[in-house]
Amino acid sequence: MKVILLTDVKGRGKEGDVIEVARGFAANYLMPRKMAVEATPGNLKQLESRMHNIERREGAKRSAAEGLAGQIAGRTLVIEAKAGEEGKLFGSVTAGMVADAIESQIGVEVDRKRLDLHGHIKTVGEHTIDVRIYQDVTAQVIVNVVPEGGVPAVAAGPEAAATDAKGPSMDAAAEPVDEAGADAEHEPVWDEAAYAAESAEGDEE
Repeated sequence: MKVILLTDVKGRGKEGDVIEVARGFAANYLMPRKMAVEATPGNLKQLESRMHNIERREGAKRSAAEGLAGQIAGRTLVIEAKAGEEGKLFGSVTAGMVADAIESQIGVEVDRKRLDLHGHIKTVGEHTIDVRIYQDVTAQVIVNVVPEGGVPAVAAGPEAAATDAKGPSMDAAAEPVDEAGADAEHEPVWDEAAYAAESAEGDEE
């Protein structure tokens, strides 16, 4: 039977589409959930008057999706995982872990079901992930898997390494701090000759 979709239905169509479906699927799933109505002459006529609003909402959804894609595309995420000496992970990086990394490192919430990992991620190194944001609007991110304790988990943008006269870009990845070098600036210098002289004076007393 023919129905009019009242909302986007994955794999079937978007709001306002008139599609052919099995009667049981329409009666038992789409209609009870108010996802579709039967494409009767009266409903089709109402659809014509609603198309302007539907198209406006569609444009807003697409615009929002494209803006989201612009925030994600080209970014690099860092995910730490337990790994062996040869770079093989004890387990794998999951879509949920990638979604959490996108939210914490980029500040964008993404449904893990919209992530395409192209199989299982079971090794350290860089892996390309496809993010399906809305219909044909997609973006790619790079997931850099490092051994636990390897690299600070900070997302890098395409211009991460670029700096100018005003200083580093706000989107640039934070460089790892050389803790040994930082501590050296504050530690007293060990003067072996001075220590020997002080010991000699103490012995004479």
